[in-house]
Amino acid sequence: MSNKKTTVGSVSKQVLEYTAGRDIELDRLLVDVDCIATAAHVKMLEQVPCDVPILSKEECDKIISSLNEIRVQKNKGKFKIRLSDQDVHLAIERVLTLELGDTGKKIHTGRSRNDQVAVDLRLYGKEQLLLILSELTDLIKVLIKFGKRYQLVPMVGRTHMQPGMPSSVGLWASAHAESLLDDAKLIFHILEVNDQCPLGSAASYGVPLPINRELTAALLGFSRVTHNVLYANNSRGKIESMVLSGMSQIMLTLSRLAQDLIIFTMPEFNYFILPDSFCTGSSIMPQKNNPDVCELVRAKSSRVKAAELMVYDIVKAAPSGYNRDLQEAKEPFIDGISITRSSLTIMSAMLDATKINKGNLIQGFTKDVFATDFALELVADGVPFRDAYQSVKENLDSLSKINPIEAVQKKTHTGAPMGLNWKRYQDQISKVNKNTKKIKRSYEKAVTSLMGIPYEVR
Repeated sequence: MSNKKTTVGSVSKQVLEYTAGRDIELDRLLVDVDCIATAAHVKMLEQVPCDVPILSKEECDKIISSLNEIRVQKNKGKFKIRLSDQDVHLAIERVLTLELGDTGKKIHTGRSRNDQVAVDLRLYGKEQLLLILSELTDLIKVLIKFGKRYQLVPMVGRTHMQPGMPSSVGLWASAHAESLLDDAKLIFHILEVNDQCPLGSAASYGVPLPINRELTAALLGFSRVTHNVLYANNSRGKIESMVLSGMSQIMLTLSRLAQDLIIFTMPEFNYFILPDSFCTGSSIMPQKNNPDVCELVRAKSSRVKAAELMVYDIVKAAPSGYNRDLQEAKEPFIDGISITRSSLTIMSAMLDATKINKGNLIQGFTKDVFATDFALELVADGVPFRDAYQSVKENLDSLSKINPIEAVQKKTHTGAPMGLNWKRYQDQISKVNKNTKKIKRSYEKAVTSLMGIPYEVR
């Protein structure tokens, strides 16, 4: 079996194909961040105090100019990662060496592909989390708009899926919005943990050069370095798992929202009406209009959770330092993020066009739904709750039916159907937006300054 030459030695084509895996494809998503990280690294190398400068300012400027051109070519679909490159890192080094000769060969000084991919994934994760926060906010806004619009529309509140107490469409919609607001808090926490630069840790043990890791971190818009160089690489997989944990929580919220919509759009309920454009028909039954989007969101939540567990399981038994096992964490990491983003955007669009069937919502009320209300009326007249409970339970057949709209309007305490604080939700949305924009602007400003051309996270 003939060997194939690579930048880091010769290896058989069979082994190369096996070890490169899907990196040739997946790494296309990392071209921009790898160029950015490389630019920061060479800027730092230019300032390393050596008897013979590692890089001159002129060489540094040429490298950054070429890196910007690589990004342009990537956007045109003309930048290729070859099998012999193995990954995006060596593909970029190959192009720079072809263009700049010996100057291109200098870019890997003081770093390893270990810390290079670690910083790439942190930058990619940061950008994706910022986009997810914006998409998350969009869905929260849709839910709040839906809830406010139908705040006074009564809806049977259920436990164990059995009729329980009077509720409202506003309460139902804002409950899912509030869950997503908690998910946003988790994403901000993950962003904060992610905001550490591993670049310069090299192969986990540092380098015998007086490199300035703090400078590199600042150039990339990180707030700090990952201090311990061994942990900088040990954190690989841990950070991805943490990000995917955030994705799992978002998908958990979406899955429960989707399940509610599946149930409440059934003909037996017909509380909500999904837009036809978001439903598919049956290949044999002409009357069918299937909630496929909701069903797929429900299923995809399992895929994202599986991605989180896959990364966790890959890492949990790995010894300290880099191990090739970590390569297998890249695919579920990218996949989990992608699924979450697409699920958020499609749920926003679908819910924005969803209607209610007010008549069916009101018809869903039987007199039993008001049993607790009657018991609490007795309590208000001085009857101990358990006695009131028993009295109503023994006389369910004799209960009168209450106007459900009036029943809902009596619940005015904090967070109840008529005690929903819509300003509170708006304030929280504004806070998420403000913090997202602040982090995004700071990062874009750092990268724009580094690369010398405008940079936008998108």
